[in-house]
Amino acid sequence: MAKVPAVGDGTGASAPAEAAPAESTVDIAPAEAAPAETSPAPAPAPAPAPAAPADAAPAAEPPAERRPPVALYLHVPFCVSVCPYCDFVVYAGSAARGPRSLVEPFLDAVLAELELRADGLDMAFGAPATSARPALASLYLGGGTPSLLGAGAVERLLERVVARFGLAPHAEVTIEANPGPDERGDLAGFRAAGVTRVSFGAQSFADAELRRLGRRHAPDDVADAVAAARRAGITSLNLDLLYDLPGQDQERWGASLDAALALAPDHLSLYALTLDDPEAEGLAGPLGDHLATRPGARRWRERARADQDEDRAAAAYELATERLAAAGWRGYELSNWARAGHESRHNLAYWERRPYEALGPGAHAFDGRTRRWNAARLDAYLAALRPRSGPPHLPPGGAETPDPAQAEVESIVLGLRLDRGVPAALGERPRFAAAIGWAMANGLLERLAAGESDRLRLSVRGRLLSNELFARLV
Repeated sequence: MAKVPAVGDGTGASAPAEAAPAESTVDIAPAEAAPAETSPAPAPAPAPAPAAPADAAPAAEPPAERRPPVALYLHVPFCVSVCPYCDFVVYAGSAARGPRSLVEPFLDAVLAELELRADGLDMAFGAPATSARPALASLYLGGGTPSLLGAGAVERLLERVVARFGLAPHAEVTIEANPGPDERGDLAGFRAAGVTRVSFGAQSFADAELRRLGRRHAPDDVADAVAAARRAGITSLNLDLLYDLPGQDQERWGASLDAALALAPDHLSLYALTLDDPEAEGLAGPLGDHLATRPGARRWRERARADQDEDRAAAAYELATERLAAAGWRGYELSNWARAGHESRHNLAYWERRPYEALGPGAHAFDGRTRRWNAARLDAYLAALRPRSGPPHLPPGGAETPDPAQAEVESIVLGLRLDRGVPAALGERPRFAAAIGWAMANGLLERLAAGESDRLRLSVRGRLLSNELFARLV
């Protein structure tokens, strides 16, 4: 049976988002991070920067030194309700709205973490926006549903990011939003605060599928949300879609693709529905980056998993690949397609193995040498950063430092996720020779056309079987 690229998990935190940083380099496709590019001052949105050149892929010898971040992910862990398939760090109900809401305490806490992380960077690299520590190229507000924040809160966050990290003049600044009228937020206010890009969690354009997924919006809400974002001056829009849904057939999946294209977004993130078990994987402990799965969600996943089919998922991926190519879209990454100039610069930082900082519960960061994460528990996060006595301190979490061999594996796996692939010389190293030879013999890899640099990339067949190749490379 064919395997298809899996839905992202990792993060900057957890959410069905375009932009969460990957925790795994083998079978996890980062969510579009978000869906990152502007100054937070009210101004016309700058034109998206061109895509990175073909020779910007991961270096053959990943540097081991610590480097300043080029991107910042900020996880907002609140939703009106929690979808049963979602593994992201999310708190809903009274924690998200009403008199007992934890949104304001969280904002105070995340601003405290921002200051502490920035202090550490000041000590290591000096002041921001200098040659030793360039201003950020992207900022991603993911979740959760960060659009539940008011425009004033977003402006407050961006002001501190600019002051403590710097933000390049044409930086990409993304916010994730749900399409429903009570969840998409103040799009004009977000734009005035400095947001340049919005990622809507559409997931499907079929009423029955949305209801089964536990989504609160209707298909028409997606069109309304896109129109509202365009009126607000947002010039770069992403839509997330899910396939291999329980009961989904090719006709319904094709109809969702067509409906999405009809709205003329600039970017599409297409993910196969992946139903994991964070507890079984040891990710939900006190220092883990996931929350325990609720009993109702666990039962839902067991039923849904029985109604999934790998061959059907592969056919859905092939259909999307063909339809989007015919419409002129570039599949620049396994799960992401874009119009020219609208590739997610924030997510490219993950795939290019560039350093990024991260804030919020469950958020993941990478400094070029060490991967760090915050624990998912909001109570522990708030206790550390809003203590009853004494100064705030960094929240609990964990870290790991890949050895040179592991770093090399990360480079080739992440690089092969991109349509520009990796330098052929990297694939010719002895430790990868058997896997690369197998992939070439079975049509999973191809060399780029004559006239381009000598590089290897996944073929269409290779995209479908990428997990099998990645497993052999590890």
